[in-house]
Amino acid sequence: MKKSLLVMVSLLLLLVSACGKAGADKSPAKEEGLQKVSLMLDWYPNAVHSFLFAAQEKGYFKKQGLDVDIQMPADTNDPLKLVAAGKFDMAISYQPQVLVARGEDIPVRSFAALVRHPLNQLMVAADIPIQSPKDLAGRTIGYPSIPLDEAIIQTMVKADGGDAGKIKMVDVGWDLIPAMATKKTDALIGGYINHEKLLLDKEGHPMRTLNPADYGVPDYYELVLVGSEKGLKEKPEVFKKFMAAIRDGQKYVADHPEEGLSILLKHEDKSSPLEKDIETKSLEILLPLMDAGDKPFGYQDSVVWEHAAKWLKDTKIINKDIKPEDAYINF
Repeated sequence: MKKSLLVMVSLLLLLVSACGKAGADKSPAKEEGLQKVSLMLDWYPNAVHSFLFAAQEKGYFKKQGLDVDIQMPADTNDPLKLVAAGKFDMAISYQPQVLVARGEDIPVRSFAALVRHPLNQLMVAADIPIQSPKDLAGRTIGYPSIPLDEAIIQTMVKADGGDAGKIKMVDVGWDLIPAMATKKTDALIGGYINHEKLLLDKEGHPMRTLNPADYGVPDYYELVLVGSEKGLKEKPEVFKKFMAAIRDGQKYVADHPEEGLSILLKHEDKSSPLEKDIETKSLEILLPLMDAGDKPFGYQDSVVWEHAAKWLKDTKIINKDIKPEDAYINF
């Protein structure tokens, strides 16, 4: 009798243990029926990504049945490549990069415009008498050796009636802030008004900015969300649900900027810590530039894509005509 009871108890314990183990093996996504989605950022988490972390923390992704894994890239060139290769479902990239990729037959498309105007603007030291691009004659401009930045400067100077041949472009890599702080260059291109400018101002090197869109460069979308052609075609419902969630996330941040920023700060990357005052000012700059007016957040205009593609072709950044409908889709 004791032996039989002992066997029964042992079997019961094994059964309970097995059930517990099976329950432990279930991830929250499987347990709740959420669909896994992978997203790669364009850079380390900062103010422009606030809507994503708000959507995650406030449960907007979960409400749409999504479990979104947000990762940062090891290299800023990685997001487009990894999406095209099917390693990530979606990524944040730049409108010009999407068009360059299309020109190289890389099968990616934008499905949302995040920042609707250029953040990459010409910055000049406040104490240097440069009022417009034509005044750059004989001056040095630091940049990260990117052809797009060269095209921006060339277009701006020519549109302002200046001689682009009298400008000296200096490759400073990504040491944009030190280049200005040490007066190695008179101006910068490749830095953002919501990051490098704010940091330079804070460090006692006040800057003035000239918007490329005021001098012949199309008013392009700075940041966009990108998916592969295959993914967008095979899983449109996933992208529609994602868009619904981030629209709620962006609305929350726009309505509650302090709370939205607090959520972001909890998700900062330890290798790239955030400065609260800089990110606060950054978000103040970004929110109006992310506003689509009477259109839903993320809406893309065919004319913006057409103008950007034409300018890139005219400046020889791309060597073929890109149809807007091949480069983007709205959800």
